[in-house]
Amino acid sequence: MKLDELILSPSPWLEPGGPQSDIVLSTRVRLARNIAGRPFSSRLRPEERQDLEVTLKKAVLSALGDTGITWFELGDMPEIDRRCLVERHLISRELAAADGHRGVAIDANQRLAIMANEEDHLRLQVIFCGLQLEAAWQEADAIDDRLEAHLTYAFSPKLGYLTACPTNVGTGMRASVMLHLPSLALTKQIEKVFRAVARMRLAVRGLYGEGTQATGDIYQISNQASLGRSEAEILRTLGAVIPQIVAYEQQAREVLATESPMALDDRIYRSWGLLTHARTISSEETLTLLSAVRLGVHMGRLKGVNIGTVNELFLLTRPGHIQKIRGKELTEAERDVARAEFIRQRLGVI
Repeated sequence: MKLDELILSPSPWLEPGGPQSDIVLSTRVRLARNIAGRPFSSRLRPEERQDLEVTLKKAVLSALGDTGITWFELGDMPEIDRRCLVERHLISRELAAADGHRGVAIDANQRLAIMANEEDHLRLQVIFCGLQLEAAWQEADAIDDRLEAHLTYAFSPKLGYLTACPTNVGTGMRASVMLHLPSLALTKQIEKVFRAVARMRLAVRGLYGEGTQATGDIYQISNQASLGRSEAEILRTLGAVIPQIVAYEQQAREVLATESPMALDDRIYRSWGLLTHARTISSEETLTLLSAVRLGVHMGRLKGVNIGTVNELFLLTRPGHIQKIRGKELTEAERDVARAEFIRQRLGVI
């Protein structure tokens, strides 16, 4: 699999049709692992980082070579390509910006990514479309078992898996669900919901995880810590909370449709008008407008618009992807023009 083919192909976690996919965009399970007898990544010398990457690459390809997985070296990869992988949620922002030897293994359907030399030696993640916590965990666990046949993990019988950050010690698992919650934001109920989430020891983050904003009304909800909690307990907590948030969003949509139908339609159709006629448009504005259009399509108030295309635009209009599509680096102003043209093309109104 070539990198350009991967970057310019649809991202499966944005496919419509998954469980609760009108509100739940994706489910991710990530496992943090370190190799026994080696310092954590922040303490590795350059030559040790290189040796560790070689070891991890050999183990990953040996364990999972039958899955169509491909290893990509990140050290010499162009910045735009690394940015696209971040935008696709296949590598972290930290791994993209790091120095030295590091890599990522990605399978052909982009559901599995294994990062090497991130904060931990190895970070394995599985992403499913819609709400599929148990399925994502089962796949991640099976892949982890296959890797452990080739690697010896740092593990304490008392503490569990040993990780660079104390919040990941124990299971090393971070389970997260990405939600589109425009109606809770419009009805100003979002903060109340998230205060309740925090009381359940869950974290709320933006589109690209920790330290990012909830652009486009997209939020990620995940467990805050793994020490002292089993994988089953983490999944049960998320499995109990997420359906409640989905129900609150559905109720908020009904309130908007009943109490403010004209204002709702005005927001939806103004957003559609700007997306289909703008000649320059920023990345952040695009996500805001797409959020309203996506809401309109799922509520049946905007007819004849393909929801798959709308979902794809959430990804393909990001700065890295726009430059990749154009085949060259662009200034911010040039990206805004290229983005507007690309949106009009994809929506069939140019």
